[in-house]
Amino acid sequence: MINTKSIEYSSAAVKRAERALCCSPFQLSLLTAMAKGSVSLGEIAGSNGWEKAYTKKVISAMAVERSLMWLIEVGLLRREVDGQGITDSFRLTPLGQQLRAKWEELGGSQPEPTGSAPRSGSLRDRLQNTLTRWFKWLT
Repeated sequence: MINTKSIEYSSAAVKRAERALCCSPFQLSLLTAMAKGSVSLGEIAGSNGWEKAYTKKVISAMAVERSLMWLIEVGLLRREVDGQGITDSFRLTPLGQQLRAKWEELGGSQPEPTGSAPRSGSLRDRLQNTLTRWFKWLT
C-alpha cells in the first residue's frame, strides 16, 4: 500500500477534489471499494452501482464515465492499465486515498458542504465545479 501521508497537496487541489466528489453522483463506498482494488465501469453504471451503494441514483454508463473522467482530472482517480492498454477499471490515486481516509475518520460519509442538501453539494459548490469543468474543456 502507498504511504499517502507522505504526499502533500496544495489546499486548493484538495478543496477542488473534495468539491468535485461532493458534487459527483458517487458515494464514499465507491472510494472504499477502489481503495481495495480496481472497480470497472460496469460495476458502477446502471442499477449495479445503485445496488452496491456506489452511486446516489441509477445513472447511465456514459454519465458515469464522464463523472469518473472529471475525478481523474482533479486527481482523485486513475484509469487502470494492463498489458493490452487502458481498461474500463478505475483506482484511487494517493490524493483519493487521503480523502477517503479523512472522510472515513470523520464518520464514514462524505462531508456536506455548508448550506446544502445531504451529500449533494451546495449551489455555489455545484456552480464552481461546473465552471471549473467547463473551463478545463476549453484549455
